[in-house]
Amino acid sequence: MDKKTIIWKVICGLVIIAVAVVLLTGVLNKRDVRYHTEALTRDQLTELSAPAPTETAYDGTITAAAWKTVFPYIAASMEDNAKNDAGGEIPDYLDQDPYLKNIYEGFGFAKEYGEARGHAYTLTDVKNTARPKAAANCLTCKTPNFNKKVTDEGLGVYTMDFETLWNEINEKGEAISCYTCHGNSAGNNGELRVTHSYVNKALGGNVQSIDASTLSCGQCHIEYYFTPADKETMMPYDSVEAMTPEAILEYYDTMVLANGLTLTDGSTKESIQLPAGSTGFSDWYQSSTGARLLKAQHPEFETYLQGKHAAEGMSCADCHMEIKLNDDGTVYHSHELVSPLDSEAILESCAKCHGDTNMVQKVHRIQDQVMTREKEIGNKLSDFKDALAAANKAGKLSEEDLNAVRRLYREAQWFFDFDYVENAEGAHNSELANHCLDLAAERIEEGMELLGK
Repeated sequence: MDKKTIIWKVICGLVIIAVAVVLLTGVLNKRDVRYHTEALTRDQLTELSAPAPTETAYDGTITAAAWKTVFPYIAASMEDNAKNDAGGEIPDYLDQDPYLKNIYEGFGFAKEYGEARGHAYTLTDVKNTARPKAAANCLTCKTPNFNKKVTDEGLGVYTMDFETLWNEINEKGEAISCYTCHGNSAGNNGELRVTHSYVNKALGGNVQSIDASTLSCGQCHIEYYFTPADKETMMPYDSVEAMTPEAILEYYDTMVLANGLTLTDGSTKESIQLPAGSTGFSDWYQSSTGARLLKAQHPEFETYLQGKHAAEGMSCADCHMEIKLNDDGTVYHSHELVSPLDSEAILESCAKCHGDTNMVQKVHRIQDQVMTREKEIGNKLSDFKDALAAANKAGKLSEEDLNAVRRLYREAQWFFDFDYVENAEGAHNSELANHCLDLAAERIEEGMELLGK
């Protein structure tokens, strides 16, 4: 072997070693080339501190369109939420589960209960729903411009006319956007901000105990109520420990109504007035049963934080926001919010704990079991409601006896609803979903016994 051949082989060998070192250490133009062959993780995100755009909307918020000039990939992925359009025709849960119309009798959800679509449609869908919009507080979680207005102008914004404020925001503002989760600091290393004032008011210092990536979603995906005095959106707890359905029910039951409360049956228009100093909050009065009832909203935040995945330190972003690598080496959180069952990348991350379990099948089994129980118990709750209404009309039971049954009906409806309206059908926390259904079933059975059924 001549000298030139030996030198050439040595050079080739060194090149191969150098390439191997680069691949192993991940250093190539400050970019980890292993991204191509390994699952991306949160600590590999390319988070940049970038100057905020100078262009703002009419109220000082920086829009997604303005941020797109700084973070084009993230903005483009957020636009992909428009694909979550429910097939163009919004399914109504009242058609899927007809017993709901009976349970919600006298409340707006008995008119329409449409499946939620992607964030791109929040303004459109709140406008088009058949449910009544008594005031502008219905816009709380539909647009960042509403919460900016509350911050700038105070609680009076909650009681403004819905149509007037919707028209203003629809013309000049936007649906859920960058400002909702980041304020005007979207370029500051991905910093998350609480832009809904009631979150800080309710949780206080306990805000710091919740992962920011979960809290940002938890500004809206929560159980909430409108305060009797100001119609302000409010959370019925002050800590994660107080987010259980039992604790929230106690919160509502023991609330002192300083200024009283008027409750109305939306079907009969019959109203009852609870005087100042009364105890116990309700969303509406159901005249057929004489019951004061609660309507759970969408307690994904509370349900998730009581579950195993939150206890392991996982956040909403881990399961609903893919981490992607662009051709130029930028690693970023996709802002298209997806089901983990539809994402190979996210499903791969499940293997760290679940091994080779087929997660799609596992989650579908959980959801099928929970939804089967919902139909069974929901129909029983509807029968309980009818039995109570009949007893209320017959007038044979004393008011004391009727109130005992109404109390059980209120609790049964609350626990059932807390599970039903949580949008994961048990996937976020199957133990809590079944616990709620168990409690509802127990209250139904006890109430039917009191009615002699």
